[in-house]
Amino acid sequence: MNENKFLTLSERETLMELHYQLLREGGTEIPARDKEMLKSYLRRAFETGNFLRDDFGLNPILCDMQTGLLLSREMGMTRGTILAVMLSSAMKTGAFSLENVERDFGTEVSSILHGMKSIQGLYEKSNAVESENFRQLLLSFAQDIRVIFIMIANRLNIMRQIRDAEPGEAKQRISMEAAYLYAPLAHKLGLYKLKSELEDLSLKYLEHDAYYHIKDKLNETKKSRDAYIARFVGPIEEKLKAAGLKFHMKGRTKSIHSIYQKMKKQKVDVDGVYDLFAIRIILDSELEKEKQECWQVFSIITDMYQSNPKRMRDWLSVPKSNGYESLHITVLGPEQKWVEVQIRTERMDDVAEHGLAAHWRYKGVKSQQGNLEEWLAGIRSALEANDDSQLMDAFKMDLVEDEVFVFTPKGDLFKLPKGATVLDFAYAVHTKVGDHCIGAKIGNKNVTIRQELNSGDQIEILTANNQMPKQDWVNFVKTTKAKTKIRTSLKEMQAGQVSMAKELLERKLKNRKIEMSEPTLMHTMKRLGYKIVTDFYKALNDGEVDVNTVVEEYLARQRHERGEEEKADVRKAEEFVMTDKQESKLRSTGNEDVMVIDQNLKGLDFQLAKCCQPIYGDDVFGFVTAAGGIKIHREDCPNATQMKQRFGYRIVKARWAGKGASQYAITLHIVGNDDLGIVSNITSIISKEEKMLMRSISIDSHDGLFSGHLTVMLDDTSRLQQLIKKLKTVKGVKNVSRS
Repeated sequence: MNENKFLTLSERETLMELHYQLLREGGTEIPARDKEMLKSYLRRAFETGNFLRDDFGLNPILCDMQTGLLLSREMGMTRGTILAVMLSSAMKTGAFSLENVERDFGTEVSSILHGMKSIQGLYEKSNAVESENFRQLLLSFAQDIRVIFIMIANRLNIMRQIRDAEPGEAKQRISMEAAYLYAPLAHKLGLYKLKSELEDLSLKYLEHDAYYHIKDKLNETKKSRDAYIARFVGPIEEKLKAAGLKFHMKGRTKSIHSIYQKMKKQKVDVDGVYDLFAIRIILDSELEKEKQECWQVFSIITDMYQSNPKRMRDWLSVPKSNGYESLHITVLGPEQKWVEVQIRTERMDDVAEHGLAAHWRYKGVKSQQGNLEEWLAGIRSALEANDDSQLMDAFKMDLVEDEVFVFTPKGDLFKLPKGATVLDFAYAVHTKVGDHCIGAKIGNKNVTIRQELNSGDQIEILTANNQMPKQDWVNFVKTTKAKTKIRTSLKEMQAGQVSMAKELLERKLKNRKIEMSEPTLMHTMKRLGYKIVTDFYKALNDGEVDVNTVVEEYLARQRHERGEEEKADVRKAEEFVMTDKQESKLRSTGNEDVMVIDQNLKGLDFQLAKCCQPIYGDDVFGFVTAAGGIKIHREDCPNATQMKQRFGYRIVKARWAGKGASQYAITLHIVGNDDLGIVSNITSIISKEEKMLMRSISIDSHDGLFSGHLTVMLDDTSRLQQLIKKLKTVKGVKNVSRS
């Protein structure tokens, strides 16, 4: 079999030894049926010939066995976790599927394997392993916490196995990940022994000389250091016993990695790190006497040794937000050496040691999860109870359901609240990206700006220069930043529109040599049906109300205020006579369309009204403006009724008499199902039409439907009707109408 070729003789011997060790550790946790089934699965995997060694030449089966043994010994893991680890490398050969595993080993094992596969995919997606966000993402992405334990154990095993490997890029990368990702994860989970070993090994491989310098120094001074600690604690023990206190003491030397960090921070050699020693005094106190007895110990020690006030930390009077309680002092012991002393009770030590996250926050590994501390509180106690299966079912990562972690195409990581949309992410990237966002690609699929995000999504934002923030955007974004930026952009847009419209009106009044009066303008605005100034200027800017109409109303209001009768400076339609100057204003750019106005007058200077966008073939009428020109409106123009009722004397007949080469801008309103590809289908139809150009498209979606506006350039109404008919045939389009 391929097994013989893949395993060397020494590896086969090691494998058998590990197998027996694992059986001894697991005891009766792994039934005989599972053992036989596991052998069958591994044999099938060997027969595929797809087993691959890693960059260091390590055998994956041996690594799995070593990792399983570590999980059993160090973390108390049992059947489900160990079987999942033993099957992980074999599954990569393609010899079996998750469905096979679930059938033969149960849902627990297949679930862990599925989590390991998901984590691996996520890990390959980003190189931002040094960020706190990435560590939290791993915690949130692993539905079963055992996946994280396996990752930590596997990395520690690899770090142990590559001791003799030659220095190189692979070894450096593995070591950096151990320091920045796996050690902090182990710290968060209360696996302090594993955390220290990961840090020390990473330092050994990354900073070889520094590691052995510190280690040699510590070895040289071990006897003297132990003797010193004994001399330091001896008098303290006598004093505490004399005071009638019940206690026990722990003395330790800081880890090599911790010493190295202090050397860098304090810019000193090993001998200059003044708190190499740490002593913990743990009192057996009644609850109501805890603080009193802690302060009593503090008083006894500071009477014996000089303390450093700058190094005192009182988390007894005011505990940390995570519940951590303790008194920390640094005193100058014999031989003028500084020693850190921690004073706490059995209850306080139990809280700190069993995971309320106080210990890792105290050490500086910050967590931004509000309920992470509570979730992790019982992990170590539960592991000691050796109730692996029942315990882990309660740890399905409910703790991080209020956050999602997503990536940019380059692998940069962002943390957003659960329910955040594509638009939230766009604004998190940059305000301008958010303002012009029209959608995104997630996993090569086009999605709308309203699409909710899931942890692990890799998002490519799509933008368009003509896209601008909409008022309803505020209703579906989740982040405060997005809401604030949208409101700010809307205000800026509104202010710009008001400014432009106001400037237009003032210029018109100035050209007519009409004096500007705010009270008169306010009356004019109200007469036109607008109560709010900004609404009036917005309507003026959007073309909903004609600036010449405003000027005429303004003049009428001025005459009314002066008590004057209306003068005939605005001519009636039937009195209109074209001047030589007007006659010369023929339409430019080769436009050969002929508009016949009133009594068969041709060649007049006319404009097409923006409010209704008439095109060749529409039923139209003319409106004589104050400047003497004529605006052409559709008969069904939204403003037609008002103009005819109030300014009937300025209405003239108009009709199309000939057709030239002109094209007209027309806006269509489209409503349909919010399906992927529907926009592409719509634009495809227009692109295939001869002599038809698309100028702009604006699409928004809500509750499974989309609505939007499409502006195209076309010849006449017959082409328009043909286009509307074709667009209605697009699958998913509900309605197409002319705006």
